[in-house]
Amino acid sequence: MSLPLEGRSAIVTGAGRGLGRAEALELARLGAAVVVNDFGQPGRDGSGAASATPAEEVAAGIRAAGGRAVAHTGDVADHQQARELVELAVGEFGQLDILVNNAGILRDRMVFSMSEDEWDSVIRVHLKGHFNTTHFAAAHWRARSKAADAPVYGRIVNTSSEAFLAGSAGQPNYAAAKGGIVGLTTSTALALAKYGVTANVICPRARTRMTADVFAGFQEPAGDGAEDRLDPLAPEHVAPLVGYLASPAAAQVNGQLLVVHGGMVAVVERPRVAAKFDTKQDAFTYDELDALLTPHYADRPTGETFAAAEVLGLKHE
Repeated sequence: MSLPLEGRSAIVTGAGRGLGRAEALELARLGAAVVVNDFGQPGRDGSGAASATPAEEVAAGIRAAGGRAVAHTGDVADHQQARELVELAVGEFGQLDILVNNAGILRDRMVFSMSEDEWDSVIRVHLKGHFNTTHFAAAHWRARSKAADAPVYGRIVNTSSEAFLAGSAGQPNYAAAKGGIVGLTTSTALALAKYGVTANVICPRARTRMTADVFAGFQEPAGDGAEDRLDPLAPEHVAPLVGYLASPAAAQVNGQLLVVHGGMVAVVERPRVAAKFDTKQDAFTYDELDALLTPHYADRPTGETFAAAEVLGLKHE
């Protein structure tokens, strides 16, 4: 019986550590040839010298297990290096079938304390990085589809965050970038559907180098047999969903947002219109809006916003 991704090729960005590493290993386990991308800077804030070691070690591990993999150590937020990443996949494996965007950094600060550089750098790596790779992958699939005069196989899995869904007060740059990635994903899903390509976005929760302090209070399994139990926040809980979304089985899943962690996957519904008001005149006046909107919000719970903080309470039952 063939593996679900046998004969397919994939790019995983930020795959030298954490979530990206687990995702690259899972895609390889399912049969895909993988380009392991990681810029290799040691700091979770993007600080420190770039290193080829993280990407090369993951690629070597895939090859040692009998799979096919090459490393790419470029910066996906650089437009030309993102082009070279896609070109490497096509040159090495003949074509690109799957793109998993995961690379990112954190530079947390309250909005009133955040510097311009802290804002720009996070938007650059997350949002521009997702756009860059998506742009070149999409161009590749569109050209192939036009040449074949038929749809091709293409899968994009992007990485957003619960910080966007719930509203993370100390991460305005990160939350904004992750919200932008959702918009990029839904736009891409509609634009590329006719070429046979799907694009979906996940909001994962995992204990990684980037979130070590965030989840410091969440204990790993302890007691007898703990070494045999998977940490509820292990990246390995997320990777199978990425493998599924990258597979032929997910052909009908497009433009969707899913929260995943700890043995749980939640499909998040798109926003719905909660209320609608029509003016009784040619145009609204201040007084009319006051008469309509002020009572509407008067009885709403204090602190309730468009953010969906309830997603933070989701867990495996």
